[in-house]
Amino acid sequence: MTAAIIVAAGRGLRAGGDVPKQWQMLKGAPVLAHTLQVFEAHPQIDQIVLVLHPDDVQRAAPYLSDKVIYVHGGATRAASVQNGLAACSADHVLIHDVARPLVAPQTISAVIAALSGTPGAAPALPVTDALWTGQDGHVTGAQDRAGLYRAQTPQGFHTAAIRAAHAAHHGDAADDVEVARAFGLDVAIVPGDEDNLKITHPADFARAERIMRGRDGH
Repeated sequence: MTAAIIVAAGRGLRAGGDVPKQWQMLKGAPVLAHTLQVFEAHPQIDQIVLVLHPDDVQRAAPYLSDKVIYVHGGATRAASVQNGLAACSADHVLIHDVARPLVAPQTISAVIAALSGTPGAAPALPVTDALWTGQDGHVTGAQDRAGLYRAQTPQGFHTAAIRAAHAAHHGDAADDVEVARAFGLDVAIVPGDEDNLKITHPADFARAERIMRGRDGH
């Protein structure tokens, strides 16, 4: 069995708006609804755990079902993931940012497939742009991009292994791959997708809608 944890407890202040970004509208529905729909429709996902801010539970009620349950988030992202892991009953788990509503089913499938041979797997894209260092608005140097990747989600793991990794981790982390590697777990890279953007700033909503309209032809 495979479960998906959708981390949706943040407040998303950089995205603007009067409500957190996961509840802002994107092509006629909240961002969370689009993200949830991809995982609900995937034939290999048996359970979904929404990690919610306590203030958002009533707002999320229409999306809950026998397959979709919720838990409260914690003070940090890592704490929220731990709460989600505690509710999982599957052998494998995919941990996904709610603000990535355009994740492709093929990406989910690739992460699941990779878990047959490794305790962790995650999608990423190699860095192709030149990289600079800078200070006070000026370029101060160049950074070698060889071997650098842009991380995406869902990040998949054997559930028992990532539970142990989080239990041993102190403080927050940028993502669950960081937690896993700190615990000594091997994490395989599967191909990422340029369309699997993370909505962070107001302009990202327009970009996401353009991608969605391109997918459905209108």
